[in-house]
Amino acid sequence: MTQRSGRDRRVVVTGMGVISPLGSTVDELWERALNGESGITALTAIEPGDYPCKVAGQVHDFEPNEWMDRKDARRMARFSQFAIAAGKQAIADAGLDLEAIDRHRAGALLGTGNGSLPHADQAMRTILSRGGNRLDPLYMAKMLPNMAAGNLTIQLGLLGYTNTVTTACAAATQAIGDATEVIRRGHADVMLAGGTEAGISELGLAGFCAMRALTTSYNDRPGESSRPFDRDRDGFAPSEGAGVLVIEELEHARARGAEPLAELIGYGVTADATFLVAPPEDGAGAARAIRLAIEDAGITPGDVDYISAHATATEVGDIAETRAIRSVFGEAADRIPVTAFKSQIGHLLGAAGGVEAIAAVQTLRTSTIAPTINLENPDPECDLDYVPLQPRSADIRTLAKNSFGFGGQNAVLILRRFED
Repeated sequence: MTQRSGRDRRVVVTGMGVISPLGSTVDELWERALNGESGITALTAIEPGDYPCKVAGQVHDFEPNEWMDRKDARRMARFSQFAIAAGKQAIADAGLDLEAIDRHRAGALLGTGNGSLPHADQAMRTILSRGGNRLDPLYMAKMLPNMAAGNLTIQLGLLGYTNTVTTACAAATQAIGDATEVIRRGHADVMLAGGTEAGISELGLAGFCAMRALTTSYNDRPGESSRPFDRDRDGFAPSEGAGVLVIEELEHARARGAEPLAELIGYGVTADATFLVAPPEDGAGAARAIRLAIEDAGITPGDVDYISAHATATEVGDIAETRAIRSVFGEAADRIPVTAFKSQIGHLLGAAGGVEAIAAVQTLRTSTIAPTINLENPDPECDLDYVPLQPRSADIRTLAKNSFGFGGQNAVLILRRFED
């Protein structure tokens, strides 16, 4: 096959896999999402003690041995196990025969926020109680953020471009965008891209509680705790999981008879350069990322039919994103449905954009928008159409997926319904 580069290399999604609190297959995730269900439950993975947040989006009944050899599973952390499970689902969904492709032109690009916080937590306990010489010899190999992508390439025998993005809550979206660029410039034909996170631990809970970033008012009603754009929101519900997509150069996909699920047509990244853990009130950095993604896609703001919001349910963040959308789309913002998938799955941190991108693709495929649940008392400063409480049928052709992270990291994807 003649290798092309640049914008003549179209990039499509051909497979998807997910591990999440709302379901561990794409079909289950989407069915429950359209039913308006929540994946947030009482925190049981650890004992929350006197920490003020006692809810989380947990993946229950995950069996790593269903996805890999028992010995391999013992040698990796949960966030790596999630990535392999989601990645293998995506490969199967894509109908991708790895023996029939050039594996030197297939790679992995994953986002994660923390690597394995639970292993860091346990390692410190071991050092304090038993001494550093009793530390797990594989501690570093389990904990490092790049090990999810590394383990995925080992499990699948991928020999091409591989990288890890650790831009906090923007990581998975940026990983998908970066993987798209790798294919565009001709350095790969197939990439597994998305994000993974399994940071539920006392260390993670203590850190976010100290920041006052987590929800604390709905411990007795976990399913109501994640409330983006609602007047009564009080922070995010921590969550875990993975979302991985097979993205592929269109001609490569066609040559093997694959059916594209959607097309990736635009990508924008910016920095706020203002504050460590909160965006500027006007959402200027986010707005610039949205504009860059639209420009990269070769479309206009008027072509965007739907926005999958970052929407963490923090007071400042939701208002800033609303202002960013108004800045870009002007009066047209009133006609564009905007939803917060975190209302249903909580905040998967570095994996959020991967699972939310899968939901976005499902929106294109099914012409149905999953609702923003728990939006019962809209914040007057959050004044867009957030599709509250009930799903909605809509002819969505082009959408934007927003993700924003600590450090002022902004990443936006533009996806389009695939058309020849």
